[in-house]
Amino acid sequence: MPDNENRSVEVEDQREDLGKIEISPEVIEIIAGLATVEVAGVGDMHGNFASGVVEKLSGRRYGRGIKVDLTDDGIIIDVQLTMNFGVSIPDVAEKVQSNITRALKRMTALDVHEINIHVVGIHFELKDKKETGEE
Repeated sequence: MPDNENRSVEVEDQREDLGKIEISPEVIEIIAGLATVEVAGVGDMHGNFASGVVEKLSGRRYGRGIKVDLTDDGIIIDVQLTMNFGVSIPDVAEKVQSNITRALKRMTALDVHEINIHVVGIHFELKDKKETGEE
């Protein structure tokens, strides 16, 4: 499969006499990332070493933990995240999938072939030491 760096998605539902509309995978990553963190129960997005370096150099965090593949079957999105302790992982994962689908449909009119959720950790709330009285 060729690298997705120079690929973009054409929006098909448009008037032909005005020109074409293309959406880069980075835009899809940002929309999916924002839709993910909106869901209650999501602790944080998880990225790899390369995304961490890019984040430190560019200051960009929105697409962290999101990978977009443009395939012949359609758009495949992989989401790596941590969830808050105590939530129902299947319920929150389903809400993330629904929220991403809804946001992409509303903002880009694109349909997604797959949204794969990878839970890579659990986020525990640490109580402030002053609140618990511990030193």
